[in-house]
Amino acid sequence: MRIAQVSPLYESVPPRLYGGTERVVSFLTEELVAMGHRLTLFASGDSRTAAELVACTPSALRLQGRGRGDALAHHLRLIDQVYARANDFDLIHFHIDFLHFPTSRARGARHLTTLHGRLDAPELVPLYRTFCDVPLVSISDAQRRPLPFANWQATVHHGLPRDLYRFHGAAGSYLAFLGRISRDKRVDRAVEIARRLRMPLKIAAKLDDEDPRYLDEVRALFDDPLVEFVGEIGEAEKDGFLGGAAALLFPIDWPEPFGLVMVEAMACGTPVVAFRRGSVPEVVRDGVSGFIVGDIDEAVDATERAMRLSRRRVRQDFERRFDVGRMARAYLDVYAGLIAQDLDGAALADPSTAAEAS
Repeated sequence: MRIAQVSPLYESVPPRLYGGTERVVSFLTEELVAMGHRLTLFASGDSRTAAELVACTPSALRLQGRGRGDALAHHLRLIDQVYARANDFDLIHFHIDFLHFPTSRARGARHLTTLHGRLDAPELVPLYRTFCDVPLVSISDAQRRPLPFANWQATVHHGLPRDLYRFHGAAGSYLAFLGRISRDKRVDRAVEIARRLRMPLKIAAKLDDEDPRYLDEVRALFDDPLVEFVGEIGEAEKDGFLGGAAALLFPIDWPEPFGLVMVEAMACGTPVVAFRRGSVPEVVRDGVSGFIVGDIDEAVDATERAMRLSRRRVRQDFERRFDVGRMARAYLDVYAGLIAQDLDGAALADPSTAAEAS
C-alpha cells in the first residue's frame, strides 16, 4: 500500500524532546515500512525515517522559536505540498487536526485524519458538523465523546515498539512526573502526593508558558528538598528516568485524549497512579498496571499499593495492549475499509470502473 503520513511541523519526527503526536507518527511510519508498505512522510527536514521524507520546513518549528501565526503559514504550505502529490498515494493520513479539511473535501483524494488533541471546545461543534463527512480516528473512546456525530472510523490506541524501553524489574526510590508544566497536568498534585509519602519526586517536564501564573505557583513548590526538577528530556533519557521510578504520577485535571507517558512507564514495568479523567480508564488497568484515583487522599494510598504490584505484570500488560504492531494493524484495517468504501461507491456509480480498479 502507498501511504502518506502528514505530521505537524512543530517537532521533528521523532521529536528530539517533547512531542507526543510526532512520536506516534514516527512509530506508525517505521512499523508500516517494516511491514513492507511504501511510506512517504511529510514532516520537518530534521526528521529521521526509513520512509521517503518530504521536508516541509528545514527543521522543527518549536526549536526555531517560531510563533503560532508563523506556524500556520508553514502548515498551509505543507497541505499544498501533500496534494501536489496526491496521485502517488492510495491514502493520505493526516495528523494536523482540521487544517486540511476544506482542501481534502475539494480535492477528493482518499484521506484519513487521526485527531490527537482534546475536542471539548464549544467552537469545534459547528466545525465538525460542517465537515461531518471527513473520516476520523480517535485515540481513545473518551476523546470522541464531545463529537458523537462525527464520521468516526475507529478508535486506535497508541502503541510503542517493544524494544524502545527496557524492563526494569527493581523499583526505584523516587516518584516520577513526566510531561508539561501546565494547569491541565497538575504537577502541584504530584508534589503534594510526594510530600505526604515523604518520597523524592523527580519532575522531567516542558515548561508551558501559556499560563505564567501557574508557572510561578509551581516554581515555589520546586524549592522543596524532596523535589528535583530535571527539565525537558528526550527519548534517550526516558528509559532510565521512568524505569528507575517506583511509580509514575499522572495527576491530570483535564480530559486527556490518551496520555502516552502512561504507556511509556508501563513499558519499563513502572506502575502508574492516574486521576480518573479522559482516557485514563482505557489505558490503566486498575490493580494490574497501576491504580485509578479520584483525589489526593486516594492517590497517596494508591501509590503505596502500586509499589507492591508486579512490575513484570505491568510490562506484560503493555506488551499485550500497546504494542506498535497492534496499532499499525488497526490502522491498516481502517485504510482497507476506506478503500473498500470507495470501491463500493464506484461500483454503484459505474460497475465497469469498479471492476477495473479491483
